[in-house]
Amino acid sequence: MLSTYVAGWLARRNIHYGWVAAATTFLTMLATAGAMGSAGVMIQPLHQEFGWDIATISSAMALRLVLFGLLGPFAAAFMNHFGVRQVVTTALTLILAGLALSIFMREAWQLLVLWGVVIGVGTGMTALVLGATVATRWFSKRRGLVVGMMTASNATGQLVFLPLLASLTEAYGWRAALTFVVCIIAAAMGLVALLMRDHPADLGLPAFGDTVVSKPPKQDHKLLATLYAPIATLRDASGNPTFWVLFGTFFVCGLSTNGLIQTHWVSICGDFGMAAVTAAGTLAVIGVFDFIGTISAGWLSDRFDNRWLLFWFYGLRGLSLIYLSLSGFSIYELSIFAIFYGLDWVATVPPTVKLAAENFGREKAGMIFGWVFTGHQLGAATAAFGAGALRSDFDTYMPALQIAGVMCLIAALSVLLLRKPGSATAVPQAA
Repeated sequence: MLSTYVAGWLARRNIHYGWVAAATTFLTMLATAGAMGSAGVMIQPLHQEFGWDIATISSAMALRLVLFGLLGPFAAAFMNHFGVRQVVTTALTLILAGLALSIFMREAWQLLVLWGVVIGVGTGMTALVLGATVATRWFSKRRGLVVGMMTASNATGQLVFLPLLASLTEAYGWRAALTFVVCIIAAAMGLVALLMRDHPADLGLPAFGDTVVSKPPKQDHKLLATLYAPIATLRDASGNPTFWVLFGTFFVCGLSTNGLIQTHWVSICGDFGMAAVTAAGTLAVIGVFDFIGTISAGWLSDRFDNRWLLFWFYGLRGLSLIYLSLSGFSIYELSIFAIFYGLDWVATVPPTVKLAAENFGREKAGMIFGWVFTGHQLGAATAAFGAGALRSDFDTYMPALQIAGVMCLIAALSVLLLRKPGSATAVPQAA
């Protein structure tokens, strides 16, 4: 296989193959981010071409986000049972099929099936858990750096792709933009097939930073037992109030980011006469500052109380959204919003992961975060549909921005309900 040859070539140059696995995963998540981000440039073109109501289009996008979130906790179980390469290849195939077939759709129900179900399932299987799984398996050292880069690629990629997709849509139509994304997904499939391996031991290598090759754990459990593990984890965590605080605040995180701004931003700016390309360019600026904010949030989460970090992150995000709703959407005002909101886009992720580990233990942290991330995507789905419905009813997105801003302020206060882990008054862990 090509991966065996490349591993040997790199070993002779004292370079670990883990970096190839990380780069392949990074590019795969970047490609799927393009598929996720393309929804933002399709709403107005679909509305204009087919006459579909904004709320109808938004319902398909909302279903995609729901499935994206619900499959997150099970994605790790699938990867453990079937292997990373097989799961990722299957997911990319679903995304590719959904995108390609949607080029020929003519009815609203086809949008619901292709974008809501097919692409929703595909992207759900390549959620943030993919980056966490690859980083955990291939890296003992530099693992935090790799996880941070994966998170940034997934979030920032969705925003950075938009200007190009908006330009293609404006010049050649939305089908051309989707065709471009199809080509990107196909290229990612090729990389996964050629270079992705499930474990370092498959190439006779230790994880980066280790000196001993660790054999992959044997999968003695049946598939049903493997799939039940996330459910059992949720059952145990549901009795702990800390879980519901993290779940609820991350619901607001998704409601105020992916579901609202990422999905509807081009349409929001279009209501103020801004061209789609210009609006997408502003979103790309948000993506650039998001990359800075995410890396900085990871650094801060190792040094400060994560409860207070979340308080400030949610509070400032809420104020920025309320400010935007009261602005005139001038370039100057949008620039201020892009900087402050961009720094906060996924800055909530590192503190939330840290709090999950501190309150539930390192072994359960990944699965717990998977369920908390489900809350994130449920919030995103709520905003994706709700903002579209409000736009249809009130002919403006401003109420949606204001509601999201107030919800962020409530989330900021909710975080203060958490007790510092290890204190005498800390919320007791579930058995």
